[in-house]
Amino acid sequence: MVVRDFRELKVWGKGHRLTLGVYEATRRFAGREAYGLTSQLRRCATSIPANIAEGCGKSGDAYLGRFLLISMGSASELEYHLLLAHDFCF
Repeated sequence: MVVRDFRELKVWGKGHRLTLGVYEATRRFAGREAYGLTSQLRRCATSIPANIAEGCGKSGDAYLGRFLLISMGSASELEYHLLLAHDFCF
C-alpha cells in the first residue's frame, strides 16, 4: 500500500490557499448571505484540497485519480459560484 503525503503536492497547496482566500473574501459578504452563497462557496473550496488529501490516503493510483477528478468537479462548481457571487454582489 502506497500512501502519499498530500502536503507534498503542489496542487494540494494551491487548493489550500484558494480555500483560505475564499474564506477571507466571504467574510465581507452581507449578513443575509451567511448561510447561502457563502456556505456554498466555502464547501466547494474546502472540497478541493480535502478530496486530494483523501485520494492520497487511499491505496493505488486509481483511487488518487478518482479523487483528483472529484476535486476538479468541485473546482468547476466553485468557479460557477464565484461568477454568481460577482454578478450578485457587484
